[in-house]
Amino acid sequence: MARGRIRVKAKLRLSQLYTFACIRPELGGVQGSASEHTRLVYCNQPRMHHKKPLKYRDNSISTTKYNFFSFLPKALFEQFNRVANIYFLIAALLSVTPLSPFSPVSMLLPLAIVVGVSMAKEALEDWRRFMQDKEVNARKVCIHKGDGVFDYRPWEKIRVGDVVKVEKNDFFPADLLFLSSSYEDGICYVETMNLDGETNLKVKRSLEATSSLDDDECFKNFNGIIRCEDPNPSLYTFVGNIEYDRQVFAIDPSQILLRDSKLRNTTFVYGVVIFTGHDSKVMQNSTTSPSKRSRIEKKMDKIIFFLFAILLTISVMSSIGFAVKIKFQVPDWWYLKPDDTDAYFNPSKPLLPGLAHLVTALILYGYLIPISLYLSIEVVKFLQAVFINQDMHMYDEESGIPAQARTSNLNEELGQVDTILSDKTGTLTCNQMDFLKCSIAGTAYGVRSSEVELACAKQMAMDLEDENEDILSCPKHINITSEFELETVITSNDEKDSKRVIKGFSFEDSRLMEGNWLQEPNVDVIALFFRILAVCHTAIPELNEETGDVTYEAESPDEGAFLVAAREFGFEFCRRTQSSVFIREIYHSSGQPTEREYKILNLLDFTSKRKRMSVIVQDEDGEIILFCKGADSIIFDRLSNNGRLYLEATTRHLNEYGEAGLRTLALAYRKLDESEYTSWNNEFLKAKTSIAADREVTLERISDMMEKDLILVGATAVEDRLQKGVPQCIDKLAQAGLKIWVLTGDKMETAINIGFACSLLRQGMKQIFIAALNSDAIAQDAKQAIKEDILSQITNASQMIKLEKDPHAAFALIIDGKSLTYALEDDLKLHFLGLAVDCASVICCRVSPKQKALVTRLVKEGTGKTTLAIGDGANDVGMIQEADIGVGISGVEGMQAVMASDFSIAQFRFLERLLVVHGHWCYKRIAQMICYFFYKNIAFGLTLFYFEAFAGFSGQSMYDDWYMLSFNVVLTALPVISLGVFEQDVSSEICLQFPALYQQGPKNLFFDWFRIFGWIGNGVYASIIIFILNIIIFYDQAFRPEGQTADMAVVGATMFTCIIWVVNVQIALTICHFTWIQHLFIWGSIATWYLFLLLYGMAPPTISGNSYQILVEALAPAPIFWTTTLLVTVSCNIVYFTHISYQRCITPMDHHVIQEIKYYKKDVEDQHMWTRERSKARQKTKIGFTARVEAKMRQLKGKLNKKASILAEKPVATALGRSP
Repeated sequence: MARGRIRVKAKLRLSQLYTFACIRPELGGVQGSASEHTRLVYCNQPRMHHKKPLKYRDNSISTTKYNFFSFLPKALFEQFNRVANIYFLIAALLSVTPLSPFSPVSMLLPLAIVVGVSMAKEALEDWRRFMQDKEVNARKVCIHKGDGVFDYRPWEKIRVGDVVKVEKNDFFPADLLFLSSSYEDGICYVETMNLDGETNLKVKRSLEATSSLDDDECFKNFNGIIRCEDPNPSLYTFVGNIEYDRQVFAIDPSQILLRDSKLRNTTFVYGVVIFTGHDSKVMQNSTTSPSKRSRIEKKMDKIIFFLFAILLTISVMSSIGFAVKIKFQVPDWWYLKPDDTDAYFNPSKPLLPGLAHLVTALILYGYLIPISLYLSIEVVKFLQAVFINQDMHMYDEESGIPAQARTSNLNEELGQVDTILSDKTGTLTCNQMDFLKCSIAGTAYGVRSSEVELACAKQMAMDLEDENEDILSCPKHINITSEFELETVITSNDEKDSKRVIKGFSFEDSRLMEGNWLQEPNVDVIALFFRILAVCHTAIPELNEETGDVTYEAESPDEGAFLVAAREFGFEFCRRTQSSVFIREIYHSSGQPTEREYKILNLLDFTSKRKRMSVIVQDEDGEIILFCKGADSIIFDRLSNNGRLYLEATTRHLNEYGEAGLRTLALAYRKLDESEYTSWNNEFLKAKTSIAADREVTLERISDMMEKDLILVGATAVEDRLQKGVPQCIDKLAQAGLKIWVLTGDKMETAINIGFACSLLRQGMKQIFIAALNSDAIAQDAKQAIKEDILSQITNASQMIKLEKDPHAAFALIIDGKSLTYALEDDLKLHFLGLAVDCASVICCRVSPKQKALVTRLVKEGTGKTTLAIGDGANDVGMIQEADIGVGISGVEGMQAVMASDFSIAQFRFLERLLVVHGHWCYKRIAQMICYFFYKNIAFGLTLFYFEAFAGFSGQSMYDDWYMLSFNVVLTALPVISLGVFEQDVSSEICLQFPALYQQGPKNLFFDWFRIFGWIGNGVYASIIIFILNIIIFYDQAFRPEGQTADMAVVGATMFTCIIWVVNVQIALTICHFTWIQHLFIWGSIATWYLFLLLYGMAPPTISGNSYQILVEALAPAPIFWTTTLLVTVSCNIVYFTHISYQRCITPMDHHVIQEIKYYKKDVEDQHMWTRERSKARQKTKIGFTARVEAKMRQLKGKLNKKASILAEKPVATALGRSP
């Protein structure tokens, strides 16, 4: 174990530090009576839990929708939840009766194919979930077998009561009671990022009574009884006790190790299993995988209901017509044998035949409802998902993880997203802090640019071309170049590449490196700055015995970055004992490296309320010093009068660092008199050992007494390393018109800093903080008072936004979890949502997994628009499942988010392509495909109605059964699939260059009711033209050279040929992007019809019936057949052709303009015009670095205009002065 320390070395009692100190439960103290604790766990005796009432769940988990037994009934239920499938099931059953105008096979076969393929797709997608679950369940952990022997077993074999041994960097397989660890005093470090999103390590402590169980042999005779609460979703509470060694000890949350958190900085821990599998708290926070349906699919159901109404209407008309005919005209038609009656044909009793004919008509006109629509959509969505999975632009080379569409039901929903709700840690950031800049004694150090500065500089360089005309219009004597140099960032890539990479340290400035700081003025202040970095922390150094390097296990990433920076500056934190820290100062005044000891007297921990951390030390000279670091606003308020020497310069530097998206802390110190310290320490120790209810308040008050009269030393600026491409991705999504909310479990300060780094926040943006009152300060009716205060804050903020006159003003809403608890209550949530929607960005911090889900639900239901949630941890599962679309980041920290998601990607930056490219394409493809589907079925189905009315409502079809069976399944299936899979209005590069095109989806331009009824009207028009022209042409015209007229088989085949040509030419006019596949499918479908007609006509008359040799002998030799086909095809499509020509010429849409520019290659010949068009194709946004650059440009223009006006006034003033 190179990096791990065995127990012999782990003698440090961390509980001596205030950070880790807490009052341990007293021996024999019982928290609550036994009757309150209903769960009974026999430690080290898992067999006791095999029978009821102690038979608990096993440790396997499942996130699938189906199992072996439930698949068939549940999948069938889902399939027949679709109204069209119910109709076709009823029609298929009726087709075996004498009332059916078709053979049973023509109804049953298509239904079986549609339902079968859809169920197979569901089974395949659920199988993938099953395999991911299997991977998690197969993880190995050490379990006590008996007699002090531990062996590795899969997680799914763990049972309640098992003693498990978890090793460093492994996940906890279940919820455990912490018994002991490799540290002598039972301390362990736990990373809970999968639970609450925080990367800082949590400290857990075992019971003192069990901390001596430090070896496998100790568990040979170990036993105990745990009485505790039942399974529940609360991550931060636990109630119970353990009976061990004839004593009862209370258990609190600090002794519980939760499933999916990770053991860090500890060689091993022992624990006993309390909750397993779906009883564990992390799984209790998850919900059943919901069945999600896209908005287009829901709207499609409404269209089908509309078509049902049409179907029912014409069926009733047909039924009434049949009853009237049979009553008044059939008795005169002797050739129909009116006297030969039965139940379905009785002129004297027309009511019953009329009702029977209603059933016949409902089956006959069923082609108005496209049975293959659902199947075609399933196939198209599956193929779209394949293209998403195989998109190399969304493949992460570092991890080898591609994008994955875990369900294809929501592809088109990707193109209609209005709001993105994102986790922060692991999603936007990569959990790494880099020390980048600092300000010491009023001097700024660090020349390297942050990611935000580089991104802004790049964007500004692009935008300068568009601004040149305005800027060049300024007077030429103004030094424009110098103004721009103030706003641009210059970095040397060569220098950057030559530096060795140090994790956590990206600082570049030769003035401080390699000991050069000794040549700087204020050397003592600089050395003090480095000492504060090296001493003021709670980290533990860890020596890698193989390399000799020292690494640091810190509570937070920025603390680790400070220690790495101190080491690189020559102040290496090398050792810690239970009372001291040791610093190796390489650049000592003596000229030799020297190790200095600082005795830790007290440590005052950082909290979100205090916003600072202090450590009181005694150096080797016996001097007592307080080192303090914290938020600048807090530190500045505590400075002494003589400690403000560098305040003005430091404040200026802090503002610059904030604008660059960096996280800042101020550093200060204070020297203490021994008598003053002794007096204060007595009070502090008294408060620390108190068990009174106001212990924390008292400790904070006493800490405040010491943290005053500070002397400012400087400030740090660290960069919270964003995942690659995050600022650019957020900027592109903002340009596409998407709103972005951040929901994180991190502290408010951390969330705000990330907001600046991502450009969700920027300097000049007005921040609205919603904070709840301290309930301790309210005597009575605390909840009502807090709610009234929050409502007042929300109302005032909303009023402020409404009264804002500046059109460029931007507002950001920032709220913490406590305030959110009240804001999400029924009487406040709509007020909160109204305020949030009015703000450019929203950041919710310190939120629980449940609150994330509730906020997501509020946005989804309150706005009625499509929401997308993205996260990477188990704490994000709730919001991922609650959102319309859930996206999981498949990183290194567990797979819970991915398993609960609809789509998974390896990096946040891939969300840009997933939405702006694939979302845009899928939305338009599915929308156009569905509209076309209804068009072609209406064009075909209504001809059946026209002919039946023409033929006296006889229920007769002019088409052969096999014609109709092949229409949707064969002859028109592939072209519509090619439309849904390959259609592109613009290329992927254009989608990214013109992000505003994405707004066609959220605005639903291609699937609104106007467009839907337009396609339905087009289908009605086509059906009328097809029927009327064929009837007029063939009614009394000679069809053969001998003068014979056409029979019903010839007219039916000709009319069907016209339909095949019309609908395929229509789809050819609809498609913008042709490939050889589309040409093959469209023209191949037409050729297939002729081939089918030829082969079907060659079959014996017992099979082909009236269609025997119809193509060879009847249709092909007749010129009227070919001319009719041509005339009908042109007549039906001329209206649509005229419409699209008018639209492109007079009222073009955005993609029409871009298509024309690309067609005439104007993007190559006229780059200025192309750049101008690209700048226009950005939604006006107030977030992202584009908005930040635009704000800078406005500021710069203001400076230039002001300077120009001043210079313009000077010659006038001079002239007036010279005039007599």
